[in-house]
Amino acid sequence: MGHYPKHYCGLFGVFGHPSAAELTYYGLYALQHRGQESAGIVTSEGGQFRVHKGMGLVPQVFRADILGNLTGHMAVGHCRYSTTGSSLLHNAQPLVVDCGRGQLAIAHNGNLTNAALLRDELEARGSIFQTTVDSEIILHLMAQPTLAGQESGLIQTLRRIEGAYSLIIMTDRELIGVRDPHGFRPLSIGRRDDAWVLTSETCALDLIQARFVRDVEPGEVVIINQQGLRSIAAFPQHARRAFCIFEFIYFARPDSRLSGRSVYQARVELGRQLAREHPVDADVVVPIPDSGNCAALGFAMESGIEYEMAFVRNHYVGRSFIQPTQIIRDLNVRVKLNLIEDLVRGRRVVVVDDSIVRGTTFRTRVHNLKQAGAREVHVRVSCPPHRHPCVYGIDFPDRSKLMAANLSPEEIRHFLKADTVGYLSQEGMVKATGLPPEGFCMACYDGRYPVPYDPLLDKQAIERRHGGVISLGEALMKDQEQIRLL
Repeated sequence: MGHYPKHYCGLFGVFGHPSAAELTYYGLYALQHRGQESAGIVTSEGGQFRVHKGMGLVPQVFRADILGNLTGHMAVGHCRYSTTGSSLLHNAQPLVVDCGRGQLAIAHNGNLTNAALLRDELEARGSIFQTTVDSEIILHLMAQPTLAGQESGLIQTLRRIEGAYSLIIMTDRELIGVRDPHGFRPLSIGRRDDAWVLTSETCALDLIQARFVRDVEPGEVVIINQQGLRSIAAFPQHARRAFCIFEFIYFARPDSRLSGRSVYQARVELGRQLAREHPVDADVVVPIPDSGNCAALGFAMESGIEYEMAFVRNHYVGRSFIQPTQIIRDLNVRVKLNLIEDLVRGRRVVVVDDSIVRGTTFRTRVHNLKQAGAREVHVRVSCPPHRHPCVYGIDFPDRSKLMAANLSPEEIRHFLKADTVGYLSQEGMVKATGLPPEGFCMACYDGRYPVPYDPLLDKQAIERRHGGVISLGEALMKDQEQIRLL
């Protein structure tokens, strides 16, 4: 993805509540699993925006006194992780600008596939960027003086950007929710009393005791103001729906609902389907917590094999998948899980997880089990092999780092040092969700990308911008210096 970080993030917004900042704080708390590197909240009473952003977890970034200063009936919040070397405060969201159209704040979950080309074009016209996140491109496009009217300006902007995006945008008087025409990322609408809520996942509505109203539809713009909620279809033609199926597999919390379906029930069914496709004669089913818990439960229920939580998770360690460097991932592997050896010694173990991407972490788990005296270790995975990178916002690296893209099934078994390995089929995965296959993006499994993407063009645009003039490190240092001056 070159210069642009991919974002898998949590979005939350409130309109029409005197405690908008506090509700947003708790909403982000519920969405913490979607991003652990930075968090931010912007509030407004219809006048000057109040902003607080910081690096770290939501409760580390926001203290009671800070929340007390974030007054206003309207708020937008964001928790973020990135996948390249961009864990810097100036990249934390929501991004805020003051332009001819007034103040704008934006929170973005997703990845623009034409980001480099658009930035190249904007910089050629004199735009000055202060971050390295593609979300800022949306603000620059919206601020163009040639675009007529705020509403039409937003729609024209949306028709220029490509890829995956769910957005919450705050203006001086409105809160706006947007989903891309393919609906890659989730975004839901809720109500708490007379207030409106926008959120990445419904579990955040449960926490603040808000009522789920409906999902924002793919290609829909919802505008919330004092007159209520208004819906605009931003795109003249209906695009192919392509909801990211990995939300069901891994990212969403099990107590959320996606497209009307319980994530928990879908994951248990993934495990049941896995047991049907890859039965095994064993003594105990063990999940890799927490991501494998539901699928392992389903596998045990379907197979009749005993279920044991033999791995105990240290809950004060972040999710290793969404940490920015391999060194941190490796350290997390060591401190994250501890094995209760008595539960596996001398037994034939089925170890279940939701996915295996690079394979190094899982190989350590198999080693732990065998070292503890497990007679056999049978690996079962509740999704198909990851063979293709994701260009829409998830940290699936290039093919050279994807285990299943480079090894045969027997080589995978040998690499993991397992007795057997079984992956859920793509058909079985879709069946478990209870939703039609044509509504999903499954490019990381089958290589069928719903939105075309040319990494060569992206790379060329970046090289034109940085070719010999200034290094990326120098650019980031200049960005930080500029922020200090501001």
